[in-house]
Amino acid sequence: MIEMTFKPEDVDWDKGNGLVPVVIQDATTLQVLMLGYMDRVALEATAKSGLVTFYSRSKLRLWQKGESSGNALNVMGIRRDCDNDTLLIYAKPQGPTCHLGTSSCFGEDAPKR
Repeated sequence: MIEMTFKPEDVDWDKGNGLVPVVIQDATTLQVLMLGYMDRVALEATAKSGLVTFYSRSKLRLWQKGESSGNALNVMGIRRDCDNDTLLIYAKPQGPTCHLGTSSCFGEDAPKR
């Protein structure tokens, strides 16, 4: 079950013209895996499916992480920041997160717990 202690309407969607940045963190190691963006529909799809779904600013559509690679992100929990305009998602990755084949888009040398 996804732990989300707020409702989508609690997020300040206006600051980012309908989008909010989303930091993805490994639920086990706490390593930061990637940054993406969500609109309200992507957040609702993520909460419903349990898989991270972003809004692609280049494709101008929703895309579920792993839809082509198979390297999905299973959501363990979702938090919002103190300004309600950024989300943090704890996830369990199903394979490498980065399209370059690394666990993190910030490099393998990123600090791990």
